[in-house]
Amino acid sequence: MDVFLGEWLNLGLRWAHLIVGIGWIGTSFYFMALDYSLSKRERMNPGVLGTAWQVHGGGFYHVEKYTVAPAQLPADLHWFRWEAYLTWATGFGLMVVQYYIHAGAYLIDPSVMPMQEWQAVCLSASSFVFGWYIYDGLCRSRIGKSEKLLALCTFTLIVLASVLYTKIFSGRGAFVHVGALTGTIMAANVFAIIIPNQKKMIAQMLRGETPEARYGAIGKQRSTHNNYLTLPVLVMMVAPHYPFLFSHPHSWLVVALILISGALIRHYLNRVDAKDDWNRFSWAAPVAAIALLAAIFVTAPRAPDLGTGAVSDMEALTISQKHCVSCHATKPTHESFREAPKNVTLETLADLRKYAKLIFVQTVQNKAMPLGNQSGMTEEERAKLGRWVGALK
Repeated sequence: MDVFLGEWLNLGLRWAHLIVGIGWIGTSFYFMALDYSLSKRERMNPGVLGTAWQVHGGGFYHVEKYTVAPAQLPADLHWFRWEAYLTWATGFGLMVVQYYIHAGAYLIDPSVMPMQEWQAVCLSASSFVFGWYIYDGLCRSRIGKSEKLLALCTFTLIVLASVLYTKIFSGRGAFVHVGALTGTIMAANVFAIIIPNQKKMIAQMLRGETPEARYGAIGKQRSTHNNYLTLPVLVMMVAPHYPFLFSHPHSWLVVALILISGALIRHYLNRVDAKDDWNRFSWAAPVAAIALLAAIFVTAPRAPDLGTGAVSDMEALTISQKHCVSCHATKPTHESFREAPKNVTLETLADLRKYAKLIFVQTVQNKAMPLGNQSGMTEEERAKLGRWVGALK
């Protein structure tokens, strides 16, 4: 694919992903808050669990939620599903355009696991399928009857998946896969559980039967899981832009801390919406803050072992010519780029001095560059670049 057209395709998918993702997250947040705002009133229609009065945009709204379903199926029924479906579809499209087509640069790191591009793509796609079936199996098992135990098992599943991904893919690829797996679980909850269960209840009503409450309860459980996973998955999906997250040797620990922090922030906000006694959930905010501070501490830069010995300008330039200029050049030779990423060129000594701090962070400290270490930069070469940068005045 032409690099220029590929960039536009990437941008278009990313834009669409953000648009539909905002819609999906918005409905999740709204309906959770709506559930918590329901109140019992003196006069309610038969079968109504609770009602809520709301005001927005200059208008008043009166909303009712039925314990199971109304006595008669309304003529107009508004569904909320395409936001979830399109969020996953555009996200997977981005995975294809960014990671599958350029698997050698973004997905594979020979120092982690040498493999062919098709092998990496197959492992990637199959992991989403297996991850969903494991999660779904947990929900359907006896574990699913205990919300706390199921939450712990889901947390463990995602953390174990992150460990596995770090043994297969590059750091960047591993982290984005944790987000993609979590997003797949969330979208599959809507596609395979929530919407089918609602359709079963409607079919029962159309046959004149009383709809079974258990279908609604199962759907609510999965919807709640989606709500609690929203904040962590957002961090996972933007993580490729922040190498300090995925370059950590124990990045699975960073994943665990983000899951804890994000889920607890969501829990705190949900309990605020529910107007619970503050003393019952106030612990969530400080624990979330502690988890976030722990993630900051874990990812804090450590001084790398650079060894000793002076490194000449010519040695630094030679390393750059060997490992960097295929991408970071006025006219890149790498198939994935038509111009230097972020307009950073590293062809001359003046370029190296200009971007010295960036070189140190990305190449020496985080080891995020070269992409997928396709050129096979050694630890000795990274150390030499570090010593050269450190000697600059």
